[in-house]
Amino acid sequence: MVEDKKTTPTPKSQQPEGTLKFETGSLSKEQLDGLLNTLPVDITFIDADNTVRYFNNSEERIFVRPKAVLGRKVQMCHPQKSLHLVNKIVESFKNGKKNVAQFWITLNNRFVHIRFFAVRNTNGKYLGTVEVVQDLTDIKKLEGERRLLG
Repeated sequence: MVEDKKTTPTPKSQQPEGTLKFETGSLSKEQLDGLLNTLPVDITFIDADNTVRYFNNSEERIFVRPKAVLGRKVQMCHPQKSLHLVNKIVESFKNGKKNVAQFWITLNNRFVHIRFFAVRNTNGKYLGTVEVVQDLTDIKKLEGERRLLG
């Protein structure tokens, strides 16, 4: 049996209350929270006013974030020695000169990739910055191919 690639959207009357609607589908808050916490990356969102608004809570978080950082300015959450870089990145995103900045470091014998992305709406307005941190140590060791699980 061949599946029809077109899907019928769930009528509004059947969508649970609190469903977040996106251009490409919808999720409940619980589903979105579970999804973001399942991803093998640390995610932190800073709004357009440089305030930390969100971080995911993945099991193997590289940079621990206490809930106390929520509502703080991003400048209060980074070591003094890297503060000038954080400010430079955010400013370059705000003024539209850049959309991505990335670094990689060795931390506790792990190869860590740190990326910052400007978050913009469909009109290009700056909404904030998302920091994505991923441990690439095991990924760097992959060789050859591994096709579908057998």
